[in-house]
Amino acid sequence: MNTITQSISAISAKRSDWQREKRRVGYYQPWKSFLATIRRYQWLKRKRNSFARLFLLPVILLHRFWSAVCGIDIPLRTNLGGGLLLPHPNGIVIHPDAQIGVNCLIFQQVTVGMGPKEGLPVIGGHVDIGAGAKLLGGIKVGDHARIGANSVVIEDVPAGATVVGIPAKIVRSR
Repeated sequence: MNTITQSISAISAKRSDWQREKRRVGYYQPWKSFLATIRRYQWLKRKRNSFARLFLLPVILLHRFWSAVCGIDIPLRTNLGGGLLLPHPNGIVIHPDAQIGVNCLIFQQVTVGMGPKEGLPVIGGHVDIGAGAKLLGGIKVGDHARIGANSVVIEDVPAGATVVGIPAKIVRSR
């Protein structure tokens, strides 16, 4: 592994790259507006004052609007790390108590929720999740892991591993 790859992998799994979520003028990216409503809601809830409470209802309504536009189901209280990318958000469902690490990439039709193991998924930093993947139950996905399209993950995934299949099996480890 060269030094550039080492420095990128060492930083990206721990520190949020907020530029990934930044909205750009002239681009239609509704998922960025959707994420902005979640970030704004969580910021207002932390304030705990009556002035902040005035803005909660408009933010909740905007969240519902962008949820319908994107076809996405991520509740407002979900623990999402910064720098999240949802380039094709249609059909993404994430349980509110699941944890998503920083700088993750989640494609369409992904489900993160309850499964055969008690608990909910904890996804590390800089994890790429392919289209149609299902992460179910009390599993841990390590940093820099990659989940293949349409995989069903019901066991832990070590850091740097690539898993595919139903049920998901490790096909490559870094």
